[in-house]
Amino acid sequence: MYRAVTRQIQVTVTPAYMADQSAPEKKQFFWSYTVEIVNLGAETVTLLTRCWHIRDSTGAVKEVRGEGVIGKQPTIGPGETFKYTSGCPLETPEGIMSGTYGMQGQDGAHFDIDIPAFSLDSPNRRRVMH
Repeated sequence: MYRAVTRQIQVTVTPAYMADQSAPEKKQFFWSYTVEIVNLGAETVTLLTRCWHIRDSTGAVKEVRGEGVIGKQPTIGPGETFKYTSGCPLETPEGIMSGTYGMQGQDGAHFDIDIPAFSLDSPNRRRVMH
Protein backbone atom coordinates (compact mmCIF):
# COMPACT_ATOMS: atom_id res chain seq x y z
CA MET A 1 0.00 0.00 0.00
CA TYR A 2 1.28 3.44 -0.98
CA ARG A 3 -0.10 6.73 0.37
CA ALA A 4 0.16 10.49 -0.21
CA VAL A 5 -1.76 13.41 1.30
CA THR A 6 -2.07 16.73 -0.54
CA ARG A 7 -4.32 19.59 0.64
CA GLN A 8 -6.13 17.25 3.04
CA ILE A 9 -6.93 14.72 0.30
CA GLN A 10 -5.47 11.27 0.93
CA VAL A 11 -4.68 8.98 -2.01
CA THR A 12 -3.88 5.34 -1.27
CA VAL A 13 -2.88 2.88 -4.01
CA THR A 14 -2.71 -0.90 -3.73
CA PRO A 15 -1.26 -2.67 -6.81
CA ALA A 16 -1.62 -6.39 -7.61
CA TYR A 17 0.08 -8.50 -10.28
CA MET A 18 -2.48 -10.27 -12.49
CA ALA A 19 -0.87 -13.59 -13.45
CA ASP A 20 -4.03 -14.79 -15.23
CA GLN A 21 -3.90 -11.79 -17.60
CA SER A 22 -0.13 -11.84 -18.12
CA ALA A 23 1.97 -13.80 -20.61
CA PRO A 24 5.64 -13.45 -19.59
CA GLU A 25 6.84 -15.52 -22.56
CA LYS A 26 5.29 -12.82 -24.81
CA LYS A 27 6.60 -9.95 -22.65
CA GLN A 28 3.09 -9.10 -21.47
CA PHE A 29 2.74 -8.25 -17.79
CA PHE A 30 -0.46 -6.83 -16.29
CA TRP A 31 -1.25 -5.23 -12.93
CA SER A 32 -4.45 -3.99 -11.40
CA TYR A 33 -4.34 -1.14 -8.93
CA THR A 34 -7.00 0.03 -6.52
CA VAL A 35 -7.08 3.71 -5.65
CA GLU A 36 -8.87 5.09 -2.61
CA ILE A 37 -9.31 8.87 -2.40
CA VAL A 38 -10.41 10.19 1.00
CA ASN A 39 -11.39 13.81 1.56
CA LEU A 40 -9.98 14.63 5.00
CA GLY A 41 -10.77 18.33 4.63
CA ALA A 42 -13.83 20.54 5.07
CA GLU A 43 -14.30 21.43 1.39
CA THR A 44 -16.09 19.40 -1.30
CA VAL A 45 -13.79 18.64 -4.26
CA THR A 46 -14.24 17.21 -7.75
CA LEU A 47 -11.67 15.06 -9.56
CA LEU A 48 -11.49 16.46 -13.11
CA THR A 49 -8.33 15.00 -14.70
CA ARG A 50 -5.57 12.45 -14.28
CA CYS A 51 -1.93 12.39 -15.36
CA TRP A 52 0.05 9.16 -14.99
CA HIS A 53 3.78 8.61 -15.49
CA ILE A 54 4.48 4.93 -16.13
CA ARG A 55 8.12 3.81 -16.16
CA ASP A 56 9.12 0.28 -17.13
CA SER A 57 12.33 -1.46 -16.07
CA THR A 58 14.17 -0.32 -19.23
CA GLY A 59 13.61 3.31 -18.18
CA ALA A 60 11.02 4.02 -20.88
CA VAL A 61 8.36 6.46 -19.64
CA LYS A 62 4.80 6.73 -20.91
CA GLU A 63 2.56 9.63 -19.93
CA VAL A 64 -1.19 9.09 -19.85
CA ARG A 65 -3.53 12.09 -19.49
CA GLY A 66 -7.30 12.20 -19.53
CA GLU A 67 -10.51 13.35 -17.99
CA GLY A 68 -11.56 11.80 -14.70
CA VAL A 69 -11.01 8.17 -13.81
CA ILE A 70 -12.83 5.09 -15.15
CA GLY A 71 -15.20 7.39 -17.06
CA LYS A 72 -16.18 9.40 -13.98
CA GLN A 73 -15.42 12.81 -12.51
CA PRO A 74 -16.39 12.13 -8.90
CA THR A 75 -17.34 14.79 -6.39
CA ILE A 76 -16.03 13.92 -2.92
CA GLY A 77 -17.50 15.68 0.09
CA PRO A 78 -15.84 16.16 3.48
CA GLY A 79 -15.25 12.77 5.10
CA GLU A 80 -16.25 10.90 1.92
CA THR A 81 -14.29 8.28 0.00
CA PHE A 82 -14.14 7.41 -3.69
CA LYS A 83 -12.59 4.08 -4.64
CA TYR A 84 -11.90 2.50 -8.04
CA THR A 85 -9.80 -0.20 -9.69
CA SER A 86 -8.00 0.06 -13.01
CA GLY A 87 -5.09 -1.66 -14.73
CA CYS A 88 -1.72 -1.22 -16.39
CA PRO A 89 0.08 -3.41 -18.96
CA LEU A 90 3.86 -3.41 -19.32
CA GLU A 91 6.32 -5.21 -21.58
CA THR A 92 8.74 -5.66 -18.66
CA PRO A 93 8.26 -7.59 -15.39
CA GLU A 94 8.54 -4.49 -13.24
CA GLY A 95 7.89 -0.77 -13.30
CA ILE A 96 6.80 2.29 -11.35
CA MET A 97 3.71 4.46 -11.65
CA SER A 98 3.09 7.92 -10.20
CA GLY A 99 1.07 10.95 -11.12
CA THR A 100 -1.41 13.65 -10.21
CA TYR A 101 -5.14 14.22 -10.16
CA GLY A 102 -6.43 17.62 -11.26
CA MET A 103 -9.02 18.73 -8.73
CA GLN A 104 -11.50 21.57 -8.41
CA GLY A 105 -12.60 23.04 -5.09
CA GLN A 106 -16.02 24.46 -4.19
CA ASP A 107 -14.78 27.95 -5.07
CA GLY A 108 -13.89 26.82 -8.61
CA ALA A 109 -10.13 26.92 -7.98
CA HIS A 110 -8.11 24.17 -9.67
CA PHE A 111 -5.22 22.37 -7.97
CA ASP A 112 -3.26 19.13 -8.33
CA ILE A 113 -2.92 16.38 -5.75
CA ASP A 114 -0.21 13.73 -5.74
CA ILE A 115 -0.71 10.09 -6.57
CA PRO A 116 2.07 8.31 -4.65
CA ALA A 117 4.73 6.48 -6.66
CA PHE A 118 4.05 2.76 -6.47
CA SER A 119 5.98 -0.27 -7.58
CA LEU A 120 4.76 -2.85 -10.09
CA ASP A 121 6.65 -6.05 -9.29
CA SER A 122 6.12 -9.34 -11.06
CA PRO A 123 6.83 -12.68 -9.37
CA ASN A 124 8.43 -13.64 -12.73
CA ARG A 125 11.28 -11.18 -12.45
CA ARG A 126 14.73 -12.57 -11.94
CA ARG A 127 16.04 -11.56 -8.56
CA VAL A 128 19.75 -10.80 -8.21
CA MET A 129 21.53 -10.29 -4.88
CA HIS A 130 24.20 -7.58 -4.83
